[in-house]
Parts: sequence; C-alpha cells; structure tokens
Amino acid sequence: MEVRAYARHIRQSPRKIRLVVDAIRGKRVDDALTQLRFINKAAALPVMKLLHSAIANAEHNFKLERSALSVQAIAVDGGPVLERWRARAFGRAAPIRRRTSHISIVLSDLPAVQAAAPKSHA
Repeated sequence: MEVRAYARHIRQSPRKIRLVVDAIRGKRVDDALTQLRFINKAAALPVMKLLHSAIANAEHNFKLERSALSVQAIAVDGGPVLERWRARAFGRAAPIRRRTSHISIVLSDLPAVQAAAPKSHA
C-alpha cells in the first residue's frame, strides 16, 4: 500500500531542499526521522513535518503499522517564483527571484527497492 503526502509553496529553493531529501530517500521511517532531527539545515523542518503528515495519513486512513513503513519515493519540484526588483547603478534594475518548492513523498509498507549493482563482464 502506498501513502502520499504533499507540501506545496514552501518558501525555500528546491536546490536547498534536495540536499536534505536525498539523505532520507529509501530509508525506514524511524531512521529517516532520526536523520532529519540531526541535519543542520533549515530545510529539515518542512521535510520532517511532511514526513510526520504522511505517517499520520498511513496510520489513520489506511491502518498501517508505523514500524513497517519506508520512504519509497520523495521528490522536490519548483513552485511559483516570486519576482522582485532591486535598484542598481545608473538607473537600472536587477531581478530578485524568490523561489518556492513543492515536495511530494510516497511511503510504502513494502521493502524499498534497491538499485541493482551493475554486472561486470570480467
């Protein structure tokens, strides 16, 4: 059974959030929460909140055991960009792009699929 949760319009750039997300992809839920608790990045908080939300969805809506859940897939996509302008020299203007992110997570009670090791021809 797959459980999905989404966090939209997070006021951080996708590039910064992907650093945190890559650390928990494919892990068991309890291990992922422990990892997020000790990551010294501001992006860890919204990712942790999203993971808690997905766990609550799994337990309440689908009656799944928390100990059996793992992070099957997690992705960060770009959201709308807030455009601002900053005054520069000689009457010019320079853009300020305040990026936002959409995070989606899929939890599964099945074991995470491990990537197959490449076969050597020797």
